[in-house]
Amino acid sequence: MPRKKHSWLQYTLWRHVIPRLRLLNYWIIARFAMLALWTLRRLPADKALNFAAYVARRIGPWFGRHRTAVDNLRLAFPDKSGEEIEAIALDMWENMAKLAAEYIFLDQLFDFDPDNRQSGRIEIVGEERFLKIAAEKRPHILFTAHIGNFELLPIAGAVHGMELTALFRPPNNPYIADYILATRRSTMGKLLASSNGAAFALAATLEKGGNVGVLVDQKFSRGLVTEFFGRTCETNPIVPMLARRFECDVYPTRCTRLPGNCYRLEIEDRLELPRDPDGDIDVQASTQLLNDVVERWIREDPGQWMWFHKRWILSNRQRNGSRKRVAATPADGQA
Repeated sequence: MPRKKHSWLQYTLWRHVIPRLRLLNYWIIARFAMLALWTLRRLPADKALNFAAYVARRIGPWFGRHRTAVDNLRLAFPDKSGEEIEAIALDMWENMAKLAAEYIFLDQLFDFDPDNRQSGRIEIVGEERFLKIAAEKRPHILFTAHIGNFELLPIAGAVHGMELTALFRPPNNPYIADYILATRRSTMGKLLASSNGAAFALAATLEKGGNVGVLVDQKFSRGLVTEFFGRTCETNPIVPMLARRFECDVYPTRCTRLPGNCYRLEIEDRLELPRDPDGDIDVQASTQLLNDVVERWIREDPGQWMWFHKRWILSNRQRNGSRKRVAATPADGQA
């Protein structure tokens, strides 16, 4: 049967009109976001964060993603009541609103003073590991998840003399992405946006003896079949694959929100990655281990993770019945 030809009007719509409308929509959303941030910037940091949290807890349930979050929470915590699930979802909206507002106060919020550790907002657990990594002239991988204000972790590394190249996935909105990138670069050192060449860039950094930081809790449509909260998902194997290639140490790191707009930044002990019979790092088992670490963190304080992310939506490859566990190439660095 011959393929139906698109009309000139359809071609024009898809090639020119719709992309421009999408860009206009992004621009309008970005203007509202910038206006909100400008307004918050007029307030002291604590008042701005608390106001953002207050608003988010009230308008968050209006969005469709709230239903996604509630559905995910019910499946992850079948023993919790409906009231408990809704409470966690509201905590999530508060966490996300504070994260957005904190971009304009990063220089004020990170007030860690090694000579007066009781005076500031920042508590660091495992500080000796930050210093150890900074002093060692060999590659390391630090991984984290979208928990608390994960943006503070690279700042902590830089303060302790650690040179870190952080892989991040920019928002789909290009105008907001530009703002966030400019804000991050002013405080976080080297940044690498996820793209088709991100894995090679990370490998080049490690090959030179550098350190990289990666988020590992997002869906990756060409990833390995793993489990997360007892449900099948696809996970990016970039961390185990790089660790296997360069035989570098891997450290779990996380940020936890504390009362009073304070933060605990923690770097845990070096992770012992599973090995295969030949003694090499087992990529499949190690990828699952990273999921298990992140799940442990989330279970300790579920309201600090972004439950509206469609972490468990499988790619066409998996939905069509292919459950083969292949070592996917982490080409675009979607960690």
